[in-house]
Amino acid sequence: MPTADRPGPVVTRALRILAAFTPDRPSLTLSELSRQSGLPVSTVHRLVTELTAWGALERDPAGGYHIGLRLWEVGSLAPRGLGLREAALPYLEDLSQVTRENVQLAVREGTEVVFVERIAGSKAVPVLTRVGGRFALTATGVGLVLLAHAPADVLDQVLACPITRYTEHTLTTPYELRAALAATRARGYAVSDRQVTTDALSVAAPIHNAQGDVVAAVSLVVHHGTVSPHTLAPLLRTSARAISRALT
Repeated sequence: MPTADRPGPVVTRALRILAAFTPDRPSLTLSELSRQSGLPVSTVHRLVTELTAWGALERDPAGGYHIGLRLWEVGSLAPRGLGLREAALPYLEDLSQVTRENVQLAVREGTEVVFVERIAGSKAVPVLTRVGGRFALTATGVGLVLLAHAPADVLDQVLACPITRYTEHTLTTPYELRAALAATRARGYAVSDRQVTTDALSVAAPIHNAQGDVVAAVSLVVHHGTVSPHTLAPLLRTSARAISRALT
């Protein structure tokens, strides 16, 4: 039987503690960490002490713990995020300056979207996404782009699971989604119209690597009804092509 002193279980337990933190639970006490991770308080106390000493966690004045800057520094070195973000940022900033709207950059991780960068526009529509956050592939503009170009087994896996409905406009049936994905591939961009919130329209385009594979997606999120998707599409496709060239 493995013991707590062996590397594997210790690492697994430490990761369970880190995974207890979420956007809704940014600060947790020892007892809350114990409850969320399913580990004894004594084990949590020992591991939290080590994680805090290293900088993965920090303690706030109220006695709770939150993710530390050291962990953020390490996470920012992830090659898919770092290289992509550096190549894309000048073009994302151009999009932001031209439109004054929300600009987002995302990649696919398994069956979810991970947002690598987001620039909030002045007076732009509020969005539910954040840098480093995850979201369903089935609802957002970037998600639809990435799902449209994902391997067949990923699409099958997504469609085999219940699809979350965020608004009355969310596509939730395999038939609807397959039609939307086919349209995305045919026209070269995706449209998510009020699928996440009833006041937002998202248009997204694919970013390719040197081999021609779709590795990311860029989007604009605007107030629904203020502009046509066909007006935004050329901007997105031009930016996506520029980022693709910067990656080669």
